Amino acid sequence: MLSKKTAVITGSTSGIGLAYARALAEQGANIVINGLGDADEIEKTRAAIESDFGVRCAYSAANMMKPEEIATMIGNAENEFGSVDVLVNNAGIQHVAPVDEFPVEKWDAIIAINLSSAFHTIRAALPGMKQRGWGRIINTASAHALVASPYKAAYVSAKHGIAGLTKTVALEVAEKGITVNAICPGYVWTPLVEKQIPDTAKSRGISEEEVKRDVILSAQPTKKFVTVEQVAALAVFLCSDAAASITGSLQSIDGGWTAQ
Repeated sequence: MLSKKTAVITGSTSGIGLAYARALAEQGANIVINGLGDADEIEKTRAAIESDFGVRCAYSAANMMKPEEIATMIGNAENEFGSVDVLVNNAGIQHVAPVDEFPVEKWDAIIAINLSSAFHTIRAALPGMKQRGWGRIINTASAHALVASPYKAAYVSAKHGIAGLTKTVALEVAEKGITVNAICPGYVWTPLVEKQIPDTAKSRGISEEEVKRDVILSAQPTKKFVTVEQVAALAVFLCSDAAASITGSLQSIDGGWTAQ
């Protein structure tokens, strides 16, 4: 489906981002991954994408807080592969605190990485997409693009901002063969979530299953985690010709969270 096309995915050395990268590679796209981690592990991840799917895969260490590095990442991808056809904005961080105690530097970092970086990647990638008359931009939002939770002021603000950015860009390029959508996951089963469960169980004096069901998934009616594969499959669909008329949308995949 995506043969001879190139996908750039930010925040893709693990978790949801890596699932995006592998799912798009399975469809034939060349891949640029980006993110943090151990250099040897990143190289294994990059090489595995090439060997598993027979595509080319590059790694960019671009810092999502630095607009000039973001622009260079997109430019390098276009130079190396000839185009950036699919852009997935997935980089993100989190911090939890009451708003009157929220560290200013954490606010600035979350807004920069979770929201502003998407503006910078889109701004850099759009001219080429317009010239070719085809493009797919997918922004990882969250259920928190649609509803709020306490103590997550920066994250919720950034994700609501992603929703607005998605809709605005979609309208601007609606006649250019480019679609722009946001995926809004609920709680997703990732290594980061998995690592938190034993400590939470110990600190609350409850079982790990109770942590999953009654603490983490309390807002998710299915009481099941979304999987990274499910999120990635939705991204693949949004890249398909069948989804050519889906643009400016916020695609919930949240076990019914935002239906309440």
